[in-house]
Amino acid sequence: MSKRALVAIADGTEEIEAVTVIDVLRRAAVDVSVASCQLTRELQIKASRGVKLVADSHIDECVDYSFDLIVLPGGMPGAEHLRDCPTLTSMLTCQQKAERWIAAICAAPAVVLSAHDLITDAKATCHPAFFQQLKAKQVVTDMPVVVDEDHFLITSQGPGTAMAFALRLVEILMGEKKASQVGQPMVLLN
Repeated sequence: MSKRALVAIADGTEEIEAVTVIDVLRRAAVDVSVASCQLTRELQIKASRGVKLVADSHIDECVDYSFDLIVLPGGMPGAEHLRDCPTLTSMLTCQQKAERWIAAICAAPAVVLSAHDLITDAKATCHPAFFQQLKAKQVVTDMPVVVDEDHFLITSQGPGTAMAFALRLVEILMGEKKASQVGQPMVLLN
């Protein structure tokens, strides 16, 4: 059975984090939907460094679908736009209640998940500039990727950890063998 993932984007999203996750999950044959969270309903967004990304659909078109994983890239003000999207907030709340995976990187764990009290009982990490805003039971500052299996949560620190984060998402969804099959041809150095 194919796994399904949603990657939410908005103006100001960190492009390395978004594109790396989308690319790596698709290499693993995960069915990835990229959803714009723009209030204007535009599919094209301007990422944090000016790169233009085009979503597959608007987030409002995704509410009736079930996803094995919802991913939140960071970047500012992208994370704030994700935080302020009522449809995404509702989907994240439902995802958590259904005990399905949520993943967030960089500013998103603090700016999005903490703002909506979605990680208060979990262990998590985020970009070091946001450690003080991260309202998690255990804030992990010395690991690039943190997996809290009890809370179906995967968090990571920033653009430099995006590849490790993305491969960990593959491992969680598809297993260690699949993550290795995806990672080896990309010539990752250990």
